[in-house]
Amino acid sequence: MAKIAVLSQHVADLIAAGEVVERPASVVKELTENAVDAGATHITVEIQNGGMTFLRVTDDGCGMSREDAQTAFLRHATSKIRSAEDLEAIDTLGFRGEALAATAAVSRIRLLTKQAEDAIGTALSLEGGKILSVDDAGCPNGTTMIVQDLFFNTPARMKFMKRDTAESSAVLAAVQHQALAHPEIAFSLLRDGQEVLSTAGDGDLLAAIYQIGGRDFAASLCKVEGRYDDLSLRGFVTKPSATRGSRSSQSFYVNGRFVKSKLLTAALEEAYRNSIMVGRFPGCVLNLTLPERMVDVNVHPAKTEVKFLNERTVFDCVHSGVQAALRAETDRPEAHFARPKAEAPAAPKQEAFRTMSVQEYKKLADTLHRDTHVRPSPNVAQAILQHAAEREPAMLEEHAILARPQPVVRSAAPTPVPETQQITMTPPAADAPYTLIGEVLDTYLIVEQAKTVYFIDKHAAHERILFEKLKTQKTEIAAQMLLVPETAPLSPEEAATVLENRELLLRCGFDVEDFGGAVLIRQIPADLAPDQAAPTLTALASDLLDGKALDPNSLRDELLHTVACKAAIKGGWHTSAAEREALVREVMTRDDLKHCPHGRPICIQLTEQNLEKQFKRT
Repeated sequence: MAKIAVLSQHVADLIAAGEVVERPASVVKELTENAVDAGATHITVEIQNGGMTFLRVTDDGCGMSREDAQTAFLRHATSKIRSAEDLEAIDTLGFRGEALAATAAVSRIRLLTKQAEDAIGTALSLEGGKILSVDDAGCPNGTTMIVQDLFFNTPARMKFMKRDTAESSAVLAAVQHQALAHPEIAFSLLRDGQEVLSTAGDGDLLAAIYQIGGRDFAASLCKVEGRYDDLSLRGFVTKPSATRGSRSSQSFYVNGRFVKSKLLTAALEEAYRNSIMVGRFPGCVLNLTLPERMVDVNVHPAKTEVKFLNERTVFDCVHSGVQAALRAETDRPEAHFARPKAEAPAAPKQEAFRTMSVQEYKKLADTLHRDTHVRPSPNVAQAILQHAAEREPAMLEEHAILARPQPVVRSAAPTPVPETQQITMTPPAADAPYTLIGEVLDTYLIVEQAKTVYFIDKHAAHERILFEKLKTQKTEIAAQMLLVPETAPLSPEEAATVLENRELLLRCGFDVEDFGGAVLIRQIPADLAPDQAAPTLTALASDLLDGKALDPNSLRDELLHTVACKAAIKGGWHTSAAEREALVREVMTRDDLKHCPHGRPICIQLTEQNLEKQFKRT
């Protein structure tokens, strides 16, 4: 008996639909792309229940004739290519002839369409891919597609759908991508009767970014505009001071098509090398334009991945274009006056131009170092030295180093780390006396104990202490209400993930709610500073979106990791003597503080024997 059989057309269509239509957002993407290809200037998307029960896309494009409207729902029916050669130069968003057929196969559809030259429009009704009726219809020029009861005939697919808030956020993201790719088109999105997105369609990309990403994100951008051979790059990237904890704010477009590309991501982030901290990521809205023959968009059914003919050229175009934009931003005179206050604490007022002795000057320098941890500016220091020299010129050279730039010595090659400097993880002896020697670089505490010198990373230590404190709380974590609720700058995907995990977040001290596509923070953990509320929730959202720690217990630990990290003392922060002593006491008297929650060591040691080997004494 034969074991191999040809699938029925219905089953084959359902399989094909699964490659293109994963969720309501997939339908919105395909239908809005068709609307863009049809020359629309206004596109409106309406959804109910996340798009599962009702989804409507209306455009004012060219519309379809009655004959074309019926043909459009057949598999591989398209008006955009005719031959194999056309695949080498695709200049439209849709071309595979699968979107309408795939959507129709798993839903109930009503289509209204009319061309400008036709006296009357056409109405089609379909169910499961089959046309039920074709009628005359009075409708405006353009096309309206109503999709209802998505996956009604494939119940197994329903269990993979998320909550309505998550599906709505995915739809919002799809519309946002189209609006940023085509700022010349006015987009609107209505969710359950409420408008949650509206763009002007005036061609101003920055205005579209403002309407979608908000004021703060738009204000953090610098313009990118450049050419590289036959390629051009336009758009905006964030300034190095406005990075995020995830890549959720990166949007790449190739010839007006939203794509996901590791190559473009790598080129963007390489341009920021040595400008941003490890673990921080730039945001962008970048559109790369290149000849159609240099890119293959036919490598994925959903058309979100592309293949470049010359990857090196594409990389160089993006890398050099972004670098040029960042250099131009840095060179602006006003850019030098926009640094956060924390980066350059102001020194107390000094009477720089009065005559003083060297002893007075040394006292002043000690005060400056102790109170602000910055040296006097070269101008102030030079003025002080000039007046001090009038009194005691013989002492001038001793302090002249403060008034001139310090040379930076770089070796030709990295110096290998001697064996004696490798990290050792022997914990301090909890019962032995110790002495706190001091602190270096506002980051590392130095402790001597039993002929061993310990270097303690104060951020890692404090982070671990806070984490253990939070973790041992058996009841719900203590929380504090914010006097003024704060909006978290989350992407639609991040917002959906946060709202899906609202109950878990509440047990960890966060109370959040849906705020028209955004997330409003009303309550935060008591150990968290209010100004860290939004950054902490953003970091949590990134972890949740990446699928970290799916079971409740480990997910709670991940949340506590992030809360502890944001609440802990940071490296480079000035700490008081009492704070330093408290941290050292915890580390030196407990044997469970070896690593921070992320796995970095809290303490390293140098023994007397290590030091004697370094100085060739043994």
